Amino acid sequence: MPFLATFLIILFVLVMQALWLTFENLAGKGISIGIILKFLWHTTLLMTPQALPIAVLLSSIMTLGSLSENYEFAAVKSAGVSLQRMVRPIVFLTIFLSGVNFLFLNYVYPYAVLKQLNMKLNIKKKQPAIAFVAGSFNTEIPKYQIKFKEKYGENDNLLKDVIIYDLSSKRGNNKIITAKDGEILSEEGSRYMTLVLKNGYYFEHHIKTGESIKERQKMPASYVDFDEYIINIDISTFSDDGLETERYKTQYNMLSLAQLKDTLPTMKKTYDDYIVSRAKNLFLNIYIDKLYKYPDSLINKKLSTNILDNFKLREKINILSVASSKLTRTINNQKSNKNQLKTKRKSLNLYDIEFYNRVAFSLSCLILFFIGAPLGSIIRKGGMGLPMVLAIAIYVLYFFSNTFGRNLAEESSLTAIIGSWLSVFLMLPLAITLTIRASKDKGLFDFKTFITPLTNFFKNTFSKKEKTT
Repeated sequence: MPFLATFLIILFVLVMQALWLTFENLAGKGISIGIILKFLWHTTLLMTPQALPIAVLLSSIMTLGSLSENYEFAAVKSAGVSLQRMVRPIVFLTIFLSGVNFLFLNYVYPYAVLKQLNMKLNIKKKQPAIAFVAGSFNTEIPKYQIKFKEKYGENDNLLKDVIIYDLSSKRGNNKIITAKDGEILSEEGSRYMTLVLKNGYYFEHHIKTGESIKERQKMPASYVDFDEYIINIDISTFSDDGLETERYKTQYNMLSLAQLKDTLPTMKKTYDDYIVSRAKNLFLNIYIDKLYKYPDSLINKKLSTNILDNFKLREKINILSVASSKLTRTINNQKSNKNQLKTKRKSLNLYDIEFYNRVAFSLSCLILFFIGAPLGSIIRKGGMGLPMVLAIAIYVLYFFSNTFGRNLAEESSLTAIIGSWLSVFLMLPLAITLTIRASKDKGLFDFKTFITPLTNFFKNTFSKKEKTT
């Protein structure tokens, strides 16, 4: 009963927290109750693997703490039953729960991520105002790039400091519209989104097809200020999909272990091929193949060992200029390739981390039990007070170390397997230490072990001094 009660309470808290973060994007947006309930169901499935280890930890502290508090442990031990024998059935139950958690992470969790992520994206497509993010250019709507400073209002459809690049002419951002205020008007099922702009400016370059470079340099343009300007944007291609349409299916957290195992070799081969191609490109760009050693019989003794001394001033300038431009171009190319390499490596790391983390996180039930059970017998306190505080503190430490390890592995500071198992490596010694101390009836911190040697040392020292005096 303590396990079931704590599991349901913790699951409810986690689901409400996740729902609270997205509630303002769902409420009042014309989304049906059925869709919201589906979203809530997928969120529940996502939170279950996190709620299960916390429930195991808290219920184990509560149960064994209550038994110790009521001296039931003492009665059982006096009957000749050891702690290990008494908790053996609970250990088997915890192993079973770890297996359930593994199956959940491997099959149910990817399904829930796939459904929820696609539903979020489809909701944004049905309600374009939801998709807009303040502070960056929004490129979801075809032929337009929209940026604004702030989004507010009851329906989050009012905008401040709007900048729009109209790319419908396919000649770059020749049309630029700015406005102090804006409002998004759209109805569900409509193929158009109306954008009402107020107090702004309209600027357009008039470039004709086939113009010469001199004519383009003249840059004829028009400039208009307006009090109100209305744009009707065709979003029919943006909102054709239903809310159940699944467009994204291969993201790392949407795949099972078998699918990840099949995907990783292909991704690693693609990544290795990319590195080889960039290395070959660099090799050709700096003409390394032209650097070779002449045999002594072919060396012209009249030439100076300083290569530039063999050329005239004008030739030296030309050589240095060409070398400098090639070097600058090569450095710029490598900087650009460095960002692409980081992106590809990070993407590969995410799939690699997910593969190992599925197994590592499924063991969290077992590890946290071997922390919670001995801790409960040591502190001898049941109920929801102190056990709740300890459970939250321990799980925060476990979750933080897990997240920290994954982030380090994502940035290639650690290997994927070490980053995924970092929390296990850190918490396992604590679990072993607490289990040993609980089986030997020792307290959480035995200060006498540290104080007694120091006390004996000072006593012996002062007694020797007294004898000499």
